[in-house]
Amino acid sequence: MACPGGGPGAMAQVGGLLTKEPAPQAVPVSDLPMKVCEVALKTGPDSSSGLATAAFRTAKYLPPEWHQRNSDLYHKAFAGCGQAERGRAEAKELAEHAAAAAQRAQQDSTATLGQRLQDIHFWKAELQKEIEDLDAETGLLAAQKQRLERALDATEVPYAIATDNLQCRERRQPPDLVSDEVERELLKEVELIRNIQELLKRTLIQAGNQMRLNRDQKEVCEMDWSDKVETYNIDVNCGRYSNQSTNVQFHPGSVKFEESASTPETWAKFSHDNIYRAEREKLASINLRALIDNILHDVSEDLRMQCAAVNEAFAKRCEELCDTKHKLDHHLKKILKEVGDQEANIAALKQAIKDKEAPLKVAQTRLYDRSFRPNVELCRDEAQFRLISEAEELMESTESLKKKLLESEQCLRNLEDTRMNLEKEIAVKTSSIFIDRQKCMAHRTRYPVVLKLAGYQ
Repeated sequence: MACPGGGPGAMAQVGGLLTKEPAPQAVPVSDLPMKVCEVALKTGPDSSSGLATAAFRTAKYLPPEWHQRNSDLYHKAFAGCGQAERGRAEAKELAEHAAAAAQRAQQDSTATLGQRLQDIHFWKAELQKEIEDLDAETGLLAAQKQRLERALDATEVPYAIATDNLQCRERRQPPDLVSDEVERELLKEVELIRNIQELLKRTLIQAGNQMRLNRDQKEVCEMDWSDKVETYNIDVNCGRYSNQSTNVQFHPGSVKFEESASTPETWAKFSHDNIYRAEREKLASINLRALIDNILHDVSEDLRMQCAAVNEAFAKRCEELCDTKHKLDHHLKKILKEVGDQEANIAALKQAIKDKEAPLKVAQTRLYDRSFRPNVELCRDEAQFRLISEAEELMESTESLKKKLLESEQCLRNLEDTRMNLEKEIAVKTSSIFIDRQKCMAHRTRYPVVLKLAGYQ
């Protein structure tokens, strides 16, 4: 039943009204309980007013009791209406508060998801940048590694040239088979090339290891980036959910924290550490590329400088050989002239000795014939002394001529030996010049250029 009036003022008014017995005319019009039974009273002369009606009189309420009961019922009705109204107001207020709290919580959750999306996007972008940088750096390091391989291949030509020069010069004939400046420079060149090859091989291994580290760290960043992308998509979908979404449902078991879940600090530290390690590998790769560039520059310069030193030593040696050969040719010409003169001298001496034979025969024949002079005529006269003196002079001069002839012949033999030695030495010098100039120096014209030694070709 609707309660007249409303609110605390009405209840107070009702309370004030119930402090005294209400007048009949002041009772508001209301529906009374239906009449259950009505007893007909007999008022005639035969009516009974004695014991027969005593029970009815004791079961009835007095008018004040009737009014009090009605007043109690009114009071309970008004109290029930007030309590119900307060309950409805409290329920409405609670519902409104719950709705507002739910809306605020949802807005806060959505804003937190948005902030979380910004954090994920930040680290995702940083990881993506690091992945791209690592990929580009690995490509640059691969190019430097390729330069190393080309430079290592290019050192085979100088090594072959240097060893071939040494082998060719081993075919020199004595006395030109000497350990000269050219040989020392060639041995230095061979040793330099071997050291360079070892250095390039070690650097190649280092570059390969660094590329592997770059790829490993790039893979770690890619896995982290992939997790970030997946998480970003999940949180984007979560941010799009609303009360009007049709694809939401109850998941009571999800309202908890996973034991293996990370904290925001460890989550950020994980990506930070991955980026830090990637930056460290990238920096190591950059430094290694700079080192490779310096190594290739120094290697090419050292090889070209040593090549120039060897060429200069060859040029000086060839100049010395040519000068020596020229001097030997000059002396050979003089020796040949002396041989000719000495041969003419020997012929003249022989002719002179032969020319002394006739006078000696005449003198000796005279002495012989005069030895047959008879008796005292065998006199030691002036003619005899002069013939003996003439014969002795002729024999002495002939002996002198023969002695000189022997000396001249010995001198001629010595000249011939010298000529042979000169000719042999000239042949040796010619062979040495051919080996150094036509074999070695001609072969060295195929020496690689600086760009090839530096790995650019």
